[in-house]
Amino acid sequence: MLHSSNAEPLNEYRVRLLFDDGREGTADLRQLVFDDPRPVFAPLRDPSFFQQLSVEQGALSWPGGIDIAPEYLYFLAFRDDESLRELFQDWGYVEAEISV
Repeated sequence: MLHSSNAEPLNEYRVRLLFDDGREGTADLRQLVFDDPRPVFAPLRDPSFFQQLSVEQGALSWPGGIDIAPEYLYFLAFRDDESLRELFQDWGYVEAEISV
């Protein structure tokens, strides 16, 4: 199972992440923070609250029980890496291409 092992908040709702497979990348969380209709993410809109992130049990976490799964963060950080496309398809983040 994939885990985040370190996280550093950057500007504009981005987070630099280190994963337990040794990969390091940056996840842009702006769309999740501002466009996701679930109210659980609304507190993250406050920049000072967003900066309070930590890694808890491999997930990116904030006070009050807000967390983001490491698999989703991995997808956000490496979504353009074609070598990971099949993995992202298996996780349901990318639709499989249909050959005709």
